Amino acid sequence: MIPLITIEGATASGKTALALDLAEALQTSIISADSRQVYTELNIGTAKASEEEQSRVKHHLIDIIDPLQIYNAGSFIKDAEPIIKQNHDCGKLSIVCGGTGLYIKALLEGIFEHQPIDPELRTKLKARLDTEGTEILYRELSILDPVFAARISSNDVQRILRGLEIYQATGKAISKHWQEQPRDSIYSTFRILIDLTRDELYARINQRVEFMLQQGLIYEITQVLNKGYSSQSPGLKTLGYKEFIPYLEGSRSLEECADITAQHTRNYAKRQVTWYRKCDFDLTITSPGISISSVIDRITAKFNDR
Repeated sequence: MIPLITIEGATASGKTALALDLAEALQTSIISADSRQVYTELNIGTAKASEEEQSRVKHHLIDIIDPLQIYNAGSFIKDAEPIIKQNHDCGKLSIVCGGTGLYIKALLEGIFEHQPIDPELRTKLKARLDTEGTEILYRELSILDPVFAARISSNDVQRILRGLEIYQATGKAISKHWQEQPRDSIYSTFRILIDLTRDELYARINQRVEFMLQQGLIYEITQVLNKGYSSQSPGLKTLGYKEFIPYLEGSRSLEECADITAQHTRNYAKRQVTWYRKCDFDLTITSPGISISSVIDRITAKFNDR
């Protein structure tokens, strides 16, 4: 089996900092498991590692598609597996770091197989989206597949459509497919969870929104729009971007949009925390500043026992 380290946790919990320190100590690279950091142009609002951080440690699977494209768990597996294998062949551990739980779940457990879905089904769902709106489709998904709906944002159009099309095409919810799929994995995994208190996590989220604005988030969004992308582009439907479109259109103040962004991010973090409670971890970190050497000792002990 291939040894693999994952660093998981809610947004703004400190995953990047831990991953950087651990990757430097192990002389390896970081594979991003973040469904939004894959987009070029979107840097500040997705909290990508800075240029200085990327110069310290090589990062994979960031800046690989433009905001018009769609990326999913299948794409992530296809892109991540060769990197993990190459590291393994070179005698290096791979570190997968990110808060997109679906990606890491898919990597470790695989994706369920199903017959090809008629493209017309997605076309009809998109037509319904245009006429009925996201809220109604999300409500429908919550009835058909409450487990999956609880794990995604009520504004996550891509996954809402995916959940509905899988149910309509197969007659079975995505969550049910997950339960029934084989769980053999090619990886021996050391999973790390950063699990801060709610108050600390929410405070960090609020600070992050303020920091992003100070770093020039509004300018970044304006530049992306000026390059021909629209507010309906898949990338710009990202949390932390779509909330500021009303400000640029003149219908809301910057302060209102910032407050809404922080609230939506806290709501997202709450769903992430719920997701992680259903997973098993080898190490749970409840406060920043853990000794990297102690983490490495735990990792070494597990892999040596195998």
